[in-house]
This record gives sequence, structure tokens and C-alpha cells, in this order.
Amino acid sequence: MRAVDTNVLVQLITRDDARQVEVAEEFVARGAWVSQVVLVETIWMLGAAYGIDHAGIARAIGMLLDHDRLTIQDSDVVTAALSTYRKRPSLGFSDCLVVEVARKAGHLPLGTFDRNLSRLEGVEKLQISRGRGPRVGHGWGHGWGQVGKMKNSRRLAQVGKMKDS
Repeated sequence: MRAVDTNVLVQLITRDDARQVEVAEEFVARGAWVSQVVLVETIWMLGAAYGIDHAGIARAIGMLLDHDRLTIQDSDVVTAALSTYRKRPSLGFSDCLVVEVARKAGHLPLGTFDRNLSRLEGVEKLQISRGRGPRVGHGWGHGWGQVGKMKNSRRLAQVGKMKDS
């Protein structure tokens, strides 16, 4: 099955460029797969670039789930995330999706510092104990704090070297 990119979904929803809408509809007419990454990018675009509100985003996700020519990756997970999203306007759709992906994979609890997200079943709010500062340079995070201290050009050079390794 073919797959679609974010801009194709955006056109199917917003319909703000007649030529692109026609081409997008023609492409998906034989069926198309939508990854969760593309879905989340699309939702972000609808909110950030088009100013679509929470209810409008929920309608758009529902429309994509109900589309007879689109197959959404793990649609059961997306449906569960949409259900939570509709009930919790303080949460973003991507937060709801992260929880449901972890739930399906059997990897709960999901740890977070986000107070609103931590109110969902299967999510644990992480606490920082008083009197105990962060451990810098020890364990898993060793070296990550140094990345933020680099000058931008040096940081980009380091990233470039990492890609070549």
C-alpha cells in the first residue's frame, strides 16, 4: 500500500489549494497508509499554521479515521488517544497518543514531569526530591549537559561528526 506525507493530509483536511486537493484525492483514491508520525505532524500543522482549535482537531482526526481510503497506523491506538483527547482539552493529541502507544506496547507507567498528563491512567508524575540536586555527569546522562554549552557552529560540527560515525 502507498503512504502519504503530512502535506497531503493537510490538503485533504483544509482544502485550501484546489490543485493540490485534486492531486491528493487522486493519490489516495486507491488507498493510502498514514503513519502515526505523519498524523502527529498533521495535527501540529493544523494547530500552529491554520489555528484550528481543540474541537476542530478532534473532528479532523475523526475524519481521517473514518476515511474509507486511508489506513491509519494502529488505528485502535489512535482511536483510544482521540477518546482521551476529546475528554481532556488541556492535553495535546500527541501526549494522548504517546500514552496509548506505550499502553499497547505494555510499557506503563509512562514517566513524565507534565502535571496534566500525569492525571491519565498509566502515567506517573516524576518528582524531584527536596535537598537533592540533579546528578550531573553521572550515569546515563553523562555528557548531554555539555551539548547545550557548545557554541552553535561547534554543536553542528559535532552533530555532523556523529552522523559519519
